[in-house]
Amino acid sequence: MTQRTGFDTAAAVTRSMLGWGVVAGPFYLVVGLVLALTREGFDLARHPLSALMLGEGGWMQVVNLGLSGLMVLVAGVGTVRAGARGTGIGVATYGVGMVAGAVFRPDPLSGFPPGQDGATVPSASGILHLASGGVGLVAVAVAAILFGGWLARRGERGRAAWSRVAGAVVLGGFLGGVALGPAGMAGLWLAVVVGFAWLLVASVRVYREVPHPDGARSAA
Repeated sequence: MTQRTGFDTAAAVTRSMLGWGVVAGPFYLVVGLVLALTREGFDLARHPLSALMLGEGGWMQVVNLGLSGLMVLVAGVGTVRAGARGTGIGVATYGVGMVAGAVFRPDPLSGFPPGQDGATVPSASGILHLASGGVGLVAVAVAAILFGGWLARRGERGRAAWSRVAGAVVLGGFLGGVALGPAGMAGLWLAVVVGFAWLLVASVRVYREVPHPDGARSAA
């Protein structure tokens, strides 16, 4: 016999928030790639997507980064609400870093915007932009490693290992990209793509942990 106990608004809100963790990565990457392929002078092998914030039409990437960051922030809060507190704080910090990165524009790079040779002296905005991105990527790497522990405590050792490896890849890609400069662009791309892929999978897994909001339960 099934007894309906009412609609669980809190569970519905939490599930909705986690859904943004699924959307954020594909949204950011698809919009960013479309802009990258249509902006004169932009080279995916040499320039990060954040450079699209510069020059004519830069506002589109500002909006892309800011909106995506808000999605990640909401997903982080949803993860905390679902019981994975440490992971959720890490994800939310990643979102805050993205939003901050949208507020502080990067410095011009060699070849972009067209005609630029790159900034000889870093600006305050450029430094804050880089710092925001760095804090965000480190935070999502830590979140992935913590999520591995969360999964392991539930007996999901295979998924736990995958999450920890993803965290290590994000951290390694970021540090390698910073250390190698322009030659490390592949590492930064790897960190961003793996970070968003991990967020998507983690959001789906945590979503399943939240009770269905319709309140339907089996009763004797």
